[in-house]
Amino acid sequence: MPEDLYEKTVTLLNQSRNAVALTGAGVSTESGIPDFRGKGGLWSRFDPYEYGTIRAFLADPEKVWQMLAGLVKITDAEPTSGHEGMAILEEKGLLTGIITQNIDGLHQKGGSNNVIEFHGSLDTFSCLSCGENHSLAYVKEDATPPHCETCNAILKPDIIFFDERIPDIVYTQTQNILASADLLLVVGTSCQVEPAARIPYQIYNMGGKIIEINKEPALNHLAEITLQGNFSTVINEIVERLA
Repeated sequence: MPEDLYEKTVTLLNQSRNAVALTGAGVSTESGIPDFRGKGGLWSRFDPYEYGTIRAFLADPEKVWQMLAGLVKITDAEPTSGHEGMAILEEKGLLTGIITQNIDGLHQKGGSNNVIEFHGSLDTFSCLSCGENHSLAYVKEDATPPHCETCNAILKPDIIFFDERIPDIVYTQTQNILASADLLLVVGTSCQVEPAARIPYQIYNMGGKIIEINKEPALNHLAEITLQGNFSTVINEIVERLA
């Protein structure tokens, strides 16, 4: 990769007043989590409309937990040096925060503090019958499917199913962090899932610059800089050049 692209990236980060990252499945694959939409991914084994909607969950939660049981296992994954590198960018004041489409918690494990989980998280589970909340630790200790300790109803993970709206509080947090963003790092996402896919266009239309980091770039028409390669390799190269 041409040297000047990394140098330009570092320059843009140093000049930025408010740099934000949008991340997707590509930052988790190096931790052993297959891309849900890729070969061997979750949706190659389970029909997303049959297992990935709140309508399906309400109709037959036990059936949907056949899929969710495997999904919960991704929380055992460990962050990579790329996740740690993004935390360093935050620590140095070069990255205001991360909007992630992932539900695995790897950014937080890697040391990032300001993380907006756009599609929810597997860290907590809710009872749709009585409203009781339960921790991931409780769910891992219970049988599959896990039941509410209070009313015995089957628990739902606090993730956003395909036919659910992004919660107002999450949408507001996202818009607040983007309101003054002048630089967006788009990392490991092909930007195909709405409404997160609109974020690069929002920043671009506001006059902000976009840096894409991806094995298979998808935003060449928007990106000021495209760094093609593995997530950790590229992030580590950027961090080294900051020293």
